[in-house]
Amino acid sequence: MLLGLLRAEGSWNVRSNVESGIGYTDICLEIPAAGVGCVIEVKYAENGKFDQACARAVEQIEKGVYADALRRDGMRTIHKYGIACYKKTCRIAYCLETV
Repeated sequence: MLLGLLRAEGSWNVRSNVESGIGYTDICLEIPAAGVGCVIEVKYAENGKFDQACARAVEQIEKGVYADALRRDGMRTIHKYGIACYKKTCRIAYCLETV
């Protein structure tokens, strides 16, 4: 569902399960006109343990150096989202990087 919402904006480059850094990011988004990129990693929060799942998602983004591909493509502002989902609830961890 998230991919569909993001792809609704026709000028954004949205890719899923794309190789980036030393792994595969769940969602990678580029807004070329603004020089903005986003990396989104989604995890299941087992038994509602949102904090741990968000931390795992952000850690995966950092350890996998997923933002490298965005930097190479000229993105100067990179938003990193770790999303944890459990039942009908989610929590988001957010980091901002400016180059």
